[in-house]
Amino acid sequence: MERTLIVGLGNPGKKYARTRHNVGTDAIEILAKRLGVSLKVGRDRAQVAETRVNGHAVVLAIPTTYMNDSGEAVGPLARRYKIDNPAHIIIVHDELDLEPGILRLKVGGGLAGHNGLKSISSHLHTDDYVRVRIGVGKPSSKDDGVDHVLSSIPTTERRILDVAVEVAVDAIESILSGGIAAAMQDFNGR
Repeated sequence: MERTLIVGLGNPGKKYARTRHNVGTDAIEILAKRLGVSLKVGRDRAQVAETRVNGHAVVLAIPTTYMNDSGEAVGPLARRYKIDNPAHIIIVHDELDLEPGILRLKVGGGLAGHNGLKSISSHLHTDDYVRVRIGVGKPSSKDDGVDHVLSSIPTTERRILDVAVEVAVDAIESILSGGIAAAMQDFNGR
């Protein structure tokens, strides 16, 4: 059975820790903790941990690239682990088009201007991978997008995002145990 690659997007370094842009990274760190594994720097520009969930081989990864270059890690990881079916690649990322704390699961579709997803799609030559989208809301002005995702988060919103990240990890576990269709039914209505 083919492995599943689960990747949390974000930017490397303490400067970006706990920003809106790094909610994907936060989710993978929590998932690794729940599964009792440690992420270690690998060869493919990512921190990686291999484990089994319900007898299924799973690779957790956090790219060490910047968000906009995420495909430079995801493409080589998919090749190294011989993951040919994009349905076995789960990308966890921030989503401006969703209100803070809202979670949506999706397979394929548009990229909504997300440069990390554009990079991944370019390196995988497909958009048909699974996405766990964690809402971070839109900035008050379109020009403030970069500041919005990279700046510190007010305490009340941080609490909302922390809950959303935990729910995202629950959703990933649901995908692994019951498949994407059942997980979408369970989590997209919340």
